[in-house]
Amino acid sequence: MDKNLFRSAMRQVAGAVTIVTTRGVNGEPRGVTATAVCSLTVDPPSVIACINRETWVGQFAPESKNFCVNVLARDQQSVAETFAGRTELSATDRFQVGGWSDAQTGAPVLEGAIASFDCELEQAVDFATHVILIGRVQKTVSDNSAAEPLVYVGGAFTTTHPEMPLLQSA
Repeated sequence: MDKNLFRSAMRQVAGAVTIVTTRGVNGEPRGVTATAVCSLTVDPPSVIACINRETWVGQFAPESKNFCVNVLARDQQSVAETFAGRTELSATDRFQVGGWSDAQTGAPVLEGAIASFDCELEQAVDFATHVILIGRVQKTVSDNSAAEPLVYVGGAFTTTHPEMPLLQSA
């Protein structure tokens, strides 16, 4: 299998941009930008997040037993870039970008996110370089659902265009 071809093909799969957050062993906030996040089941409400094990979230979420998935709006691109490591800010200083509060589980929740899913960790599955976090959603916040979502595709941030009509299928 050609890994470069696989990586190139996967870059063409559009993904919602999220910040997955948790707390470190001393309670310090940790977060990472992620697009490999999706719903798992409605009953019980649950999500999965695939996180590189080398990130702070990949290291601490299995220990803290909670995490929060924050779905970003178009105007939160700077938050996405910050948590993707595109700035010089330290792990905790990244939380100076955007407004943050504590979710029910204690994980950081982003104010103004399209949606936030506060989760208790049900299971962490190691696979190659990543850990798959399976979380039971304790609380969903969707205060900014009218905002345009931030999307990542082709190696760039973009958004959807709701004013463009869909083509009719034949």
